[in-house]
Amino acid sequence: MFFNLEAAAGEWFPFMGSHIDPDTGKTIFEDPAPDARVQVRPIAPFIEERTAKRKRVAEFVLNPTTRAMERLTHPADLTPEEARAERDDLIDYTILAWENFKDSRTGEVIECTRENKLKLAQLPVFDRFIGRCWQLLADSAGQVREQEEKNLPAG
Repeated sequence: MFFNLEAAAGEWFPFMGSHIDPDTGKTIFEDPAPDARVQVRPIAPFIEERTAKRKRVAEFVLNPTTRAMERLTHPADLTPEEARAERDDLIDYTILAWENFKDSRTGEVIECTRENKLKLAQLPVFDRFIGRCWQLLADSAGQVREQEEKNLPAG
């Protein structure tokens, strides 16, 4: 059995167009494109790293049951600029590469740069596709964890 130990490898997904069904409001994914594909990696490592670095805020709140003050900590809120920058960094982090993406106006190949990733992420069809990729990666990670738990020796 061979395993790829490179965490940043990502998975290739064939691009799927989509639309919202006006009757049900659900996302309908079309058949995958025969030549366009995107390499995406999971968002969990990025979020864990950013959350660990984020400043924490502590506050005291009243526990109504015990009538004692309890100290709670949570990550500090981000300013709108910081939130936008973090969202842009997330898009840049998770999309590693793509193949056969072309500009509909010029027909030229769209290079996989940070700027182009952010422009494509503004398009609803691409945003839904990336969201679906993240969902599939998260579901597969959950299935792997379940299999590992089943294979642990009892006791």
